[in-house]
Amino acid sequence: MTFTIELTQVVKKEVKYLKAECGVRYWDDGEVNGIEDTDGELIPLRVGDAWCPTIDLTTGTVDDWPDGTIADVHYKVCDAGVYQLLDAEKNVVRSISGYVPKIMCPGDSGFGDYVIMTIGPDGKIVGWKVILDEFEVAR
Repeated sequence: MTFTIELTQVVKKEVKYLKAECGVRYWDDGEVNGIEDTDGELIPLRVGDAWCPTIDLTTGTVDDWPDGTIADVHYKVCDAGVYQLLDAEKNVVRSISGYVPKIMCPGDSGFGDYVIMTIGPDGKIVGWKVILDEFEVAR
């Protein structure tokens, strides 16, 4: 008779980007260049019903953000999101789905339901903080 066990090995990997696919329930809590974005038609990086920014972890800068565009985001997402940590070549290192991780709420407490942030005209997220706890534990 033999017995089998499953072992989990901890591996450290460098990550450079966060790619988010936020399934936004309500777009009307966003503002772009001082204009209320009630239908989500003004926000850059919208893909269908999702807001899909890729953020440089070091600088807090949103990739491909249009110069001069300012946005205040307060989107209800709840558990309709996919969040991926990418390496320098933008390969997926770790992916989680479900509730909004804290890293997506530097503007306030999102309670796992909201993406809350202000993005400046240079594409940098105001008050950016790297919080990766939720990527280190299995969901």
